[in-house]
Amino acid sequence: MGIVLHDYQTTVKTRAALTGTGVHSGKEVSIHFLPADADTGIVFHLSKDGEPAGEFRALVSEVGATDLCTMLGDPAGEHIATVEHIMAAVFGLGVDNLIIEIDGREVPILDGSAAAFVEAFDAAGIEVLPVKRRYIRVLKPVRIENGASWAEFRPYGGTRFEVEIDFESPAIGRQLFASDISADIFRREIARARTFGFMKDVERLWAAGYALGSSLENSLVIGDDDRVINMGGLRYPNEFARHKTLDAMGDLALAGARFIGCFRSYRGGHRLNAAALRRLLSDRSAFEIVETTRRERGRTAEMNAVNAPVYAPWTI
Repeated sequence: MGIVLHDYQTTVKTRAALTGTGVHSGKEVSIHFLPADADTGIVFHLSKDGEPAGEFRALVSEVGATDLCTMLGDPAGEHIATVEHIMAAVFGLGVDNLIIEIDGREVPILDGSAAAFVEAFDAAGIEVLPVKRRYIRVLKPVRIENGASWAEFRPYGGTRFEVEIDFESPAIGRQLFASDISADIFRREIARARTFGFMKDVERLWAAGYALGSSLENSLVIGDDDRVINMGGLRYPNEFARHKTLDAMGDLALAGARFIGCFRSYRGGHRLNAAALRRLLSDRSAFEIVETTRRERGRTAEMNAVNAPVYAPWTI
């Protein structure tokens, strides 16, 4: 049997960089992607005025807030906000190890999707490392509910997302995006879906210190007449549901390892995604750690616990 490349960890081959504006802060920020050794995981290095200001592992245990975005660190102190789009690209393209240097407290929004991050990773190239990748395999259903909203993990022989949204606005309505996930599917079907919001909410968000960098260049905007006001219209007929799937992928990438299973949600968001992931990882009977997506000799090849990374991302 030959080598199956997706069973091995990856990083980027060379350094890559992006510059843009934070959608909430409105401040310009530069971000650099650097290769990292196996078992490093995804690590953000924050700098201020050229000096180190903090290190943040991309793990759900590091999530400090989920209001309108996912934030790592202390909301009242040093933090990195709006990590979900870059983490979706990490998940979608299968990047396991990466150092992300950033000189501001918010990842740039760029065009509101993950497309620019995909382009940056493609320009840098993906390097396969000689160390097995570890997966979180879902063994039993795990569900969390909040009013009419819910999210759940279910056992499945691949990695799948089924994300349904339901808005009163006729411009959105009820939409579903459901698909198994591969790098090709992520590129074609998910990566270009943009974040969205309502014009009626703008003044309230500004007053609360949010959306200071939002514009028609980086967000789908629904006007007071319940129509999308962006000149180019939608990139996909169900772009809203696809973007919610992108967000969910970014939030679940904070497991610290890719998962084998199906994630389903209805009227979800960052808070519910994080809560569902915490619920899964807090129940050791609900998952196992494996080193392959294949079945070997009729059983799953389990990870030897002594080879686990020091930070043990699947513990809460």
